[in-house]
Amino acid sequence: MTDVVIIGAGTAGFSAAIYAVRAGLSVRLLENSLYGGQIVNSPDVDNYPGLPEISGVEFAQKFYEHASRFGVEPETVSISKAELAGDVKRLTCEDGSVIESRSVIIATGASHRKLGCPGEEEFTGRGVSYCATCDGMFFRGKTVAVNGGGNTAVEDALFLSNLCEKVYLIHRREGFRADNAGLNALRARKNVEFLLNKTVREIKGSQKAEKLIVADTTGRADMELPVSALFVAVGFQPNTALFAEQLELENGYIKAGENCRTSLPGVFAAGDVRTKEVRQLVTAAADGAVAAIEAGKYLA
Repeated sequence: MTDVVIIGAGTAGFSAAIYAVRAGLSVRLLENSLYGGQIVNSPDVDNYPGLPEISGVEFAQKFYEHASRFGVEPETVSISKAELAGDVKRLTCEDGSVIESRSVIIATGASHRKLGCPGEEEFTGRGVSYCATCDGMFFRGKTVAVNGGGNTAVEDALFLSNLCEKVYLIHRREGFRADNAGLNALRARKNVEFLLNKTVREIKGSQKAEKLIVADTTGRADMELPVSALFVAVGFQPNTALFAEQLELENGYIKAGENCRTSLPGVFAAGDVRTKEVRQLVTAAADGAVAAIEAGKYLA
């Protein structure tokens, strides 16, 4: 019987593991793929305090090494069923084995929704980004595009307009889901151009993204758009399918406040998987610490 099982070995998961072990709890850290989370796809990370100019892989490696010092290493495990009610939490793995624990910290994150166009996977981390606040600084003074029509897309375009020479906002419809206040602020920026009723058909380049093939949804001819980067802002898909029938969700995210407590006793949510305003590496690390401390209080 383990005190804490942590599902997900990204920033939140590693942080939770470090804090839980330091609190004297027995810990298992589970990950169904490579440890590190989505940050391993970023060639440069420059927004985590104290670790400037580091790659995503190096960032994840430092978390791994830190956790290893306390005897915690991620186990490659795929979970097919989670039974989270009651004093004993049971996780059934795809190989049929069962892991039991007294508490669970869910740190499975959220996946960026993708456009699904040619070149997107190829140039991810090389001109295609899903986080303007993470990567915008690398394109200071350049021409970039944002794809999306919600508040995140508008906020990203506003942020980038302070850094970049030119920002295109590409949206597949005429109308926006974003709030009018943000849209009005964006329309007032002289270096922002709206490309409406448009979709990104393809991303092209050699070593990095260099241009977009933009299709018109009204039937007009495709256009070629030279850019240094494309920021995709078409939403997130929280990785909560395994827990959806047991935990209270809000817009697909696990409902949990700043104490990371969910609707079930002994179950905590940390990082991008929970309801929150800001999803960054530093807030994921903070969530992991909070979740581990709260798990310790629950177990006590």
